[in-house]
Amino acid sequence: MNTFLTSREIQDLLNVDRSTVYRMAEDGRLPGLKIGRQWRFPADRVAEQLGLSTPASAQPLQAPGPAPSAEIDHLLQPEVAQSVADLMGDLFGLMAVITNMDGQPITGVANPCGYYAAIAGQPDAADACLSQWRLFAEEPHVAPRWVRTHLGFLCARTFVWVDLKPVGMIVVGGVTPPAWPPPRELLEAIADEVGLSPELLAGAVNQTWSIDSHEQRRILRLLPQMGDLVSHLLSARNRLVTPMDATETPASPVPSTTPHGEDQS
Repeated sequence: MNTFLTSREIQDLLNVDRSTVYRMAEDGRLPGLKIGRQWRFPADRVAEQLGLSTPASAQPLQAPGPAPSAEIDHLLQPEVAQSVADLMGDLFGLMAVITNMDGQPITGVANPCGYYAAIAGQPDAADACLSQWRLFAEEPHVAPRWVRTHLGFLCARTFVWVDLKPVGMIVVGGVTPPAWPPPRELLEAIADEVGLSPELLAGAVNQTWSIDSHEQRRILRLLPQMGDLVSHLLSARNRLVTPMDATETPASPVPSTTPHGEDQS
């Protein structure tokens, strides 16, 4: 799990004022993520970019008050999660899935392209996709970007947060990359990985979602906003659920109605 630093921690680390921290974040000198009006900075990337040692005192961010539930699937009802995935698939015209931070999907893949659909029914395909989604959770770049996956097409992800802790991911993709379709030897390797014949895979390889560079950039701008929207909903729900959980106490045993000292035989 990535460790994130606050603006104040960056101030202390670099011995600069807060406005300087914000300017460095805005112009790219500091790698960071803007959540609402607040900035958060991945400690390892800050250290790498500035040539510093990773701050030993940096701790994973903790939200004030009760600790949030561990995963997105504890806060987001399955039918609501699937509705969000379906909506993004329709809005973006791409595949969309929501996962927890272990890469386990909590929805089905919405709006799958034909190439993915040809692969998805194979027994080995699920494990391959889970491995890819786990890699997205470990990706050091907090901001979404297009990444070529093990299946050859492009995907991007954004985090879903609860009180500044990443609890899940929204992944969109199935996008046609440059130089597509892949060469025969790569297609055969993909087919072997997912347990599909190269001929069947070759028949579906041109059924990916083709979008131009302008649309790709637009989706990268909108994807974090979708993540923020879900994050706000989950954070609000978490603040309501946690106090209620804390107040649930076992029922007190029913006191005996027999007066003290009275014979109970």
